[in-house]
Amino acid sequence: MKLVYVEATSEEAGWLKNEMSSITTVVTNEPLRDGGITAEMTDAEILSVFVDSMITKAVLDEMPRLKLIATRSTGFDHIDAEECHRRGIVISYVPSYGENTVAEHAFALILSLSRKIFQSYERTERMNFNREGLRGFDLYGKTLGVVGTGRIGRHSIRIGRAFGMKIVAYDSYPNSELASKEDFEYVKTLDDLLAQSDVITLHVPYIPETHHIINKENIKKIKRGAILVNTARGGLVDTEALLWALEEGVLSGAGLDVIEGEKDTFEEITLLSRGFSKEKDIATLLRNHILVARDDVIITPHNAFNSVEAVRRIFDTTVENINGFIDGTPVNTVQVKS
Repeated sequence: MKLVYVEATSEEAGWLKNEMSSITTVVTNEPLRDGGITAEMTDAEILSVFVDSMITKAVLDEMPRLKLIATRSTGFDHIDAEECHRRGIVISYVPSYGENTVAEHAFALILSLSRKIFQSYERTERMNFNREGLRGFDLYGKTLGVVGTGRIGRHSIRIGRAFGMKIVAYDSYPNSELASKEDFEYVKTLDDLLAQSDVITLHVPYIPETHHIINKENIKKIKRGAILVNTARGGLVDTEALLWALEEGVLSGAGLDVIEGEKDTFEEITLLSRGFSKEKDIATLLRNHILVARDDVIITPHNAFNSVEAVRRIFDTTVENINGFIDGTPVNTVQVKS
């Protein structure tokens, strides 16, 4: 077996030498995209990627012996799953690595917005200790709206309760036992949650049904002055609608670890050098620049997963996935509908 492991940190490269010494391994710190397949990658049977790689039909065409793609993430929208299914390529993922990690980051964003931490820091860096305009608000007694009550959502609920917040939640599949245990209330519709919440945090996967779950229509129903936090996937929020809500004061702030078109926004210089293809959404790219410049928006670079403990859990689960596949007992596989 031959493994190609892309987007590797120097730390992961060292771990691989110890954990995967029995198979041939090609390691690179670069993401994998169309045209990025080197000669030593073409005969690999196993590919491990992270979220910045884009595994398209063109990439798969260049790796004809591929049997397993082990993504080091929970989401797999960066992989053409249907094409993999058609070719008999198994996809494995990491179902649980950072439920507390991502929830903690969400609250770091919430606190940064509620207490104007960024503005305070920026001001004192200039030796300006004037508190005018830095008044925040308490989380205690406010309503936290949690969209999605899976592993990460549940941790957000627990953290919110520790702050003394009232919790409401929306999920396509409500868990009444969980609601009773964690002392929160499910609302019937997403609109109900938006109307009630002072803080809204998104914890759902990005699938066709959740594309622009926050959109031009329902964003108008948000409780005026609320803040919105997204640590899940950028495509959950319509960027145009988000900018409108910030401009109109519907939202008083947004904390975003993910944004639409983030790969192009984060890699702007590369994008400009190779030119814009027809598929690129230039309007979203420009809106992202506006978001970055706003004082009422905090953006982190898809970093919510990035704790010492979570990164190791991701690696260990990925090794388990690869070894399970090699041994003929694949685990944590993505089920693609035919």
